[in-house]
Amino acid sequence: MKKSAYRHLSGVFLLNKPIGMSSNGALQKVRRLFNAQKAGHTGALDPLATGLLPICLGEATKFSHYLLDSTKRYQTTVKLGQTTTTGDIEGEVLQQRTVPLLTRESIEQVLAQFRGDIQQVPPMYSALKREGRPLYELARQGIEIERAARPVTIYDLTLVSFTEDSLTLDVTCSKGTYIRVLGEEIGEALGCGGHLTYLHRIQTGHFEINPDYTLEYLESLSQEQRDALLLPVYAPVEHFPRVQLPEGREKYFGNGQESNIDHEAVAEVLVFDGERCLGLAEITDKKRLVPKRLLNL
Repeated sequence: MKKSAYRHLSGVFLLNKPIGMSSNGALQKVRRLFNAQKAGHTGALDPLATGLLPICLGEATKFSHYLLDSTKRYQTTVKLGQTTTTGDIEGEVLQQRTVPLLTRESIEQVLAQFRGDIQQVPPMYSALKREGRPLYELARQGIEIERAARPVTIYDLTLVSFTEDSLTLDVTCSKGTYIRVLGEEIGEALGCGGHLTYLHRIQTGHFEINPDYTLEYLESLSQEQRDALLLPVYAPVEHFPRVQLPEGREKYFGNGQESNIDHEAVAEVLVFDGERCLGLAEITDKKRLVPKRLLNL
């Protein structure tokens, strides 16, 4: 499609990403289906992973970093007794070990070690960059470099079910958490190692997955029907406080100029002119409305 054919369309679509597709591939597919000129996703999922991938179109990309930084929730299955090069089912098997007799009590004792604030070393098979090169490119060449541990938070870690050689878990975690690493470390703590065979994201920030919102479903709809599925441009930050712009100040706000406003100090507010969202602003303790992020709708 020629660039001129794309639309200046803004909104958020909550894609249920399929297995085997990269996040960027899914993003480009959604962008073409909506004929949107600009698009961005809000936190990559590995090709192995499925589930919620919020796609921001147009002006909504100005809010995408709020979702990148948000809490995520996953369902995952850890295969015990095998470690792999990638920490998931796509890698080559490195080691096989005997899985101990599992009980709910023994598993819960291990899981307790991983709840709360923990340190995690990012995997080599990740998109993190070193001197401009993604680590996974180095890993594919057999190169391993030292990575510093970094803090992450596991807000909830629930054992859904288990078999003699697998665990199914429900994980709610902070940004920057690698579920593959968590699965590997739980396997090590059980004394047998492990790797992921399934990873499904069900929540990003305040957004929850709609299983029906697949690429196949989008393809079956008309353009008008697709557009009706879009959430408002400000959906990533719809939980922020809202204020109405003082009368007659729309032009000034759009030019990035401050205004007086009778409101308590707030670090971030959504600014509306009637029903139309104009962007984000700060209200200072001197009752000044300071534009921070403007929308061009």
